[in-house]
Amino acid sequence: MSDPKPSAIAELVLEVRKTREYSRLTDAIPYTRFMGIGVENLAGEMMCRMRYQPMLIGNSFLPALHGGTLGALLESASIFELLLKTETPRVPKVISLTVDFLRSGKPQDTFARAIITRQGRRVANVRVDAWQDDRTRPIASAHALFLLAEP
Repeated sequence: MSDPKPSAIAELVLEVRKTREYSRLTDAIPYTRFMGIGVENLAGEMMCRMRYQPMLIGNSFLPALHGGTLGALLESASIFELLLKTETPRVPKVISLTVDFLRSGKPQDTFARAIITRQGRRVANVRVDAWQDDRTRPIASAHALFLLAEP
């Protein structure tokens, strides 16, 4: 599959907003395919899952997931939340992303759920948590600020 053009992504986002076939969107983005990040509807909520792969390990002695992979999941979950829950016509641009690493990530699937805490015409604030076994015990959380394209 070739890399989609920006206008193709915008058209795909509009289709996925209607159909909720989230895998069509994540499969069209090379980075999310490579990282094993997908968007799923779990228990009536849209959330991201990063499927475990050995390449995601950063500390092989523990073993623990690399912090960069957790940051990628948190950022991706934030972007997908904005793309699918707002009317932004283009992929939002990160202004800032602050990640709090709370505990080691085990070698297993990791989930993330983003919530838009504030949205203006041009800027949106997003909070996102990542967890593995227990949603009440996040392994990482982030606060992100994004620049939105005006509709």
